[in-house]
Amino acid sequence: MKVCIACGMPMADASEFACGDTTKDYCVHCARPDGSMQSFEEKKAGMINFIIKTQGFDEKAAAQMAENSMKKLPAWKEHFNQ
Repeated sequence: MKVCIACGMPMADASEFACGDTTKDYCVHCARPDGSMQSFEEKKAGMINFIIKTQGFDEKAAAQMAENSMKKLPAWKEHFNQ
């Protein structure tokens, strides 16, 4: 089973991969409509909104949680090693 390089979601079924393409390393939630991977800024904003909506944290706390999570993911390493 693959794990999304951009959010960490396990991907077992083709429907969980970007555009149903099991050769992609990122999931349907991290893909743009054209199938390309979202940018760092797009993914971070999406994660912040998801954390606020599902866990009820304020924006500052959600942003910190999103960054802490993203630091552990291969797609975003270059954004934190500067």
